[in-house]
Amino acid sequence: MKFETVLFETDGPLATITLNRPERLNTIVPGVPEEIEQAVTAANGDPAVKVIILRGAGRGFCGGFDFSGGLAHWGGVLNTGGRWDPGKDMIAMTSSLTGPVPKFMSMWRSPKPVIAQIHGWCVGGASDMALCADLVIAAEDAEIGTPYSRMWGCYLSGMWLYRLGLTKAKEYALTGKPLSGKEAAEIGLINKAVPFGDLEDEVRRQALELAEIPLNQLAAMKLIVNQAYENMGLSSTQTLGPILDGFMRNTPEALDFIEVAKNEGVRTAIEQRDGPFGDYSQAPRERQPARDHVIEPGKRDKADS
Repeated sequence: MKFETVLFETDGPLATITLNRPERLNTIVPGVPEEIEQAVTAANGDPAVKVIILRGAGRGFCGGFDFSGGLAHWGGVLNTGGRWDPGKDMIAMTSSLTGPVPKFMSMWRSPKPVIAQIHGWCVGGASDMALCADLVIAAEDAEIGTPYSRMWGCYLSGMWLYRLGLTKAKEYALTGKPLSGKEAAEIGLINKAVPFGDLEDEVRRQALELAEIPLNQLAAMKLIVNQAYENMGLSSTQTLGPILDGFMRNTPEALDFIEVAKNEGVRTAIEQRDGPFGDYSQAPRERQPARDHVIEPGKRDKADS
């Protein structure tokens, strides 16, 4: 199977899906959600594979949805005659055939467990995507957050809500403030945080440990946990979230935000949004992910050969 935005490789019982747009911080454009789903399907079709790893190439996991050029990548899906079409938006974002969230949720539906490996930036829709995995292991200096809580979006997969209790979910929903990988592990949003130098080894160790368990046992235990959260209304949340996200992308304030991004650049729009809070890209350098923490696909294979 040929992929354009991800890499897919298998190594014995492990399959690795690597987001592969490092020059754009692996931001999400049309095709990425579909290729993630296709790769998850391929891993499930391989009888040798028991565990799937999702990661990002370069210096970050994923910078969220790509809204450069005023959402130019998504115009045909969301617009009619150059203007936002709420009907198109609703259909495209909520349909299991086209919606990004249903595609991300292929990890949730996969009988084979999925581990998300997070380093660098994991913000906006990237966090909605990563939290669809079963286990999430991050570098301690990774930055995880939903800056769209302040402008231009709404929770999509709802996984922030289901992974956190009411108190913390409200706090992060209302403030949009980021968490380091270490902080995310401490409050239970993710499973574990380790120094970046140990990240690949720790993810591989955890994956191989899971691979020692019979696949039918893994699938049964995943199914019972998933069903409990389905019973809590997960599907309803994932229907409402993308609809609200569409509304929030088209309020007067949001239209001003995207106009700035289109005319003055995404960097300027982000500076205006996050500057008052001094976080994300506006944080002091020591609070941002280290720029030399880079994932190079194939490097391990070369080292092992």
